[in-house]
Parts: sequence; C-alpha cells; structure tokens
Amino acid sequence: MPADVFGVLAHPVRRKLLESLRDGPRSTGELVGLFELGRPAVSEHLAVLRTAGLVREEPRGRHRFYHLEPARLAEVGEWLHPFERYWKQRLDELSDLLDEQEGNKQ
Repeated sequence: MPADVFGVLAHPVRRKLLESLRDGPRSTGELVGLFELGRPAVSEHLAVLRTAGLVREEPRGRHRFYHLEPARLAEVGEWLHPFERYWKQRLDELSDLLDEQEGNKQ
C-alpha cells in the first residue's frame, strides 16, 4: 500500500525533489547536486517518494532517472480544493486592505 502522501510531502527535501522534476526527468546525480546531502540521504528520500507513488524510477544503463508521477498529487489537489474558497476570500480581503492603504497614502 502506498505511503500517506501528506506525510511524505511534509519533508522539505522531498518537496524540493518533486519541484525539481516538474520540467522533466532528472538523473540521481543531478538531484543529489541540488542538496548539501550525501547521495545515500537523497536516495532514501527518492525511495520514499517512489514508494508513495509520487515518482517513478527509470534505469538507463548505469544511471537512474526519476520522473514525476502527478496522479498522487492530484489526490492532494482534490483534498485541498474545498479550501480554495477560504484562501481566495482571505487573499481578496488582503488585496482590498492593501488597496485601501495605498489609497490613503496618496
């Protein structure tokens, strides 16, 4: 059974790994180069992401490339969707307040 996607996404290194895969697959070496962590630590985070179904691994000769698997992220989006109204309302209120303050300066 895949890991809890929310628990997996709670770690900042894993989120950064996912962000780095948005534009396409990257090799393990490229991903390791993004962090001040050793290869074993980054590989462990990639294994967690793989187990959660958030990335897939593609062996190419001696190298491994990681691809983003967005289907599990869609689950997060579906869960967050009902909260969008709340955040939109709060951001609209903030925008109105900033506009009002800017108008008071002039």
